Amino acid sequence: MATMVSNADKTFKVTVGNTKGVSSSQAAGVSYGYAQVEPNHLSAQRTGAIYAQLPCKSDIEVLENGQFVKYDYPEGVVDFTGKGEWMLVFNEVKVYHDRDTDADFAMKKSNYIARVYGADNSFMPENTNMVPRVFKTEIGDIFTTNAVQNKIEELKKGDTLTVGEDGFLKKTEGASEGMIWQVAKIYTLGDLQPAVKVQRIQ
Repeated sequence: MATMVSNADKTFKVTVGNTKGVSSSQAAGVSYGYAQVEPNHLSAQRTGAIYAQLPCKSDIEVLENGQFVKYDYPEGVVDFTGKGEWMLVFNEVKVYHDRDTDADFAMKKSNYIARVYGADNSFMPENTNMVPRVFKTEIGDIFTTNAVQNKIEELKKGDTLTVGEDGFLKKTEGASEGMIWQVAKIYTLGDLQPAVKVQRIQ
């Protein structure tokens, strides 16, 4: 089954990839497959504020690029409830079939078997086995994504977004506290899916 994706008055039939035009994402902004990130300007790529030492909490089955998580170092896991600021999930896309695209990738617990980590060969917390790569973001950072809990057509330039309890950005009118992102442009991803270019403003 294929999905028709509209972009600037043109409609494209999506037939590539194992997703076959069906959304597998937890985010409402994804037309098909999983959420994606295209980095326009992420400070962490220059400052080195990139972390990949903690496994996902045992109840996280799927983690998508563009989600935000808490780097809960005291508990030894990545989760959605720890203290500290939200960190951007931006894993290297790994697909293994010619027909796969970036939209086919998400970090899925069922695909990982890691058990030991650290120089001392310590074991991960029970029932954890995938270690995501997360970026610390700064004011001014910009990236393009469809990892939002709104349909892209519901958003417009200037809308403010905050991180929801599920780690996805969502439209929040009058946002004034915590991490805030702003829609800089209604855009598209490389596969022509509708997306937003966002900039961190707080």
